[in-house]
This record gives sequence, structure tokens and C-alpha cells, in this order.
Amino acid sequence: MRLMSRAVLMAVVALAVSACASAPPEPTLYQRLGGREAIKGVVDDFVANVVADPRVNSRFKGLQPAAVAKLQTNLADQICDATGGPCAYLGRDMKAVHAGMRITDAEWTATVEDLVKSLNKFKVGAKEQQELLAILGPMKKDIVGQ
Repeated sequence: MRLMSRAVLMAVVALAVSACASAPPEPTLYQRLGGREAIKGVVDDFVANVVADPRVNSRFKGLQPAAVAKLQTNLADQICDATGGPCAYLGRDMKAVHAGMRITDAEWTATVEDLVKSLNKFKVGAKEQQELLAILGPMKKDIVGQ
């Protein structure tokens, strides 16, 4: 009886290992966000939010359309790259970009709220939002107070 139990156990283990080996990998965050075009849509809406937000829009007044387009492209590339997509972020590092700007914690919070507003508008799931914010959150130290 004991040998049979061991044989059954070995068969169950073999099936479990086989199932794990054949299970497709979980899609990347990039894929779950909907790919480059979906990310671009969220980013474009996010930039519109910060431009309209009186808590931070003074940072964006006077930006020429080409500068806004570059900001949108850089942000979309950065998110695409950071979430496992095929894009490469070629912009400057966050510390260099924000040097001398003296961005406050309140401005950081407003900007995050503006991003979440866009994510909600595009019906991005809570899990994906949390994962994206966890990726972007560590950038705070290179942005706030620089």
C-alpha cells in the first residue's frame, strides 16, 4: 500500500511539474497596460491633467507645442521601457531633468493624483496601477527637492 501511495504521489508531482512547465508566462505589465498606444493615450491625458492642474501647471506654462510633444514621447517611452515593453527611454535621468526645479512634496502628490486620474479614466486595473506606481515611486528621490 505504501508503494502505491508513493507512486500516486510521484504521478501527481510529475503532473504538477508538467503543468507549470507548460503554463504560459504571466503577461508583462506593459502588455497588461495595453501596449505602446494605450500607454501613449494615458500619458497624453496625464499631461493634459497636469497642464490644467493649478497645483502644478505653473511648471508647464510657456512650453511650446514641440516641448509638450517631446515630454509626452519621453514619458511614454519611459513607462513603456520600465514596464517591460520594447521601447527604450533615451531621455536624461530624473535627477538631471529636475535639477534646480525645487519640486515640492505637494507638487509630487498632485502629479501622482493627476496620473491616477488618467489611469482611472482609461480603466487601468488596480493591480496594474499599483505596479506602475511602485515602479515610478522610487523616482521621487531624484525629482523632489532637486
